[in-house]
Amino acid sequence: MKPPLRFLLALGITLTASVSTAADARKKLVMLIAEHEYETAKTLPEFAAARLASDFRVVIVTGSLAPGENSLDPIGEVADADVLLVSVRRRTPPPAQLAAIRRHIAAGKPVVGIRTASHAFAVRKGQPLPAGHAEWTAWDAEVIGGNYTNHHGSGPSTTASLTPEARADHPILRGVTLPFASNSSLYKNTPLKPGAQPLITGTIPGQPAEPLAWTFLRADGGQTFYTSLGGPGDFQNPAFTQLLRNALLWAAAPR
Repeated sequence: MKPPLRFLLALGITLTASVSTAADARKKLVMLIAEHEYETAKTLPEFAAARLASDFRVVIVTGSLAPGENSLDPIGEVADADVLLVSVRRRTPPPAQLAAIRRHIAAGKPVVGIRTASHAFAVRKGQPLPAGHAEWTAWDAEVIGGNYTNHHGSGPSTTASLTPEARADHPILRGVTLPFASNSSLYKNTPLKPGAQPLITGTIPGQPAEPLAWTFLRADGGQTFYTSLGGPGDFQNPAFTQLLRNALLWAAAPR
């Protein structure tokens, strides 16, 4: 279900960019939201209003979560986005809509992905692609730099710790208190693709450690940040919200 317009307006977020932005020097951040498991249609706009308003002009692109619905509207907002944040799960939009996302990537523009963004634009293995729809099966490898194969079940909380090879003073980690705990189930992403630089590692008892947050230098020259965190409880954790804010500022910084 789409967030109600009055809800977004109350948070200072627009569904379109129809208002004049000539004097607005903030970067344009498009949040592409279409997943039903983790409530990001609620948590991301609230996070944006609380933590991003001074640095970003935020526009929401979303879609109905009704069965069989895959359209993402208003997809045209992606065309001039400075940063694209993706919180999407297994959507196969019409080809023209997916092409808009591909153009953002091909231009080397930055991407930030959370949680189900690793499997954003592909149907489950063995399921047919609906007629008139498009998928991007290599999205995880090409854009995220990950290797999502599934996730561990719910149970003990995930402990998020600094990856031994990571610099504690990395811009994305500044002000992030580590270690911290998360109730989001641990995703299986080992091994990451070449060009990925792990920042945070996740562990649960009795299982191998998994990369939990990383940056990725894409083949198109663009940069991606991804974290498999992003459940409702994570947005109540100041360490996670600082991490996500830092990642968006890092993505938007000139290079």
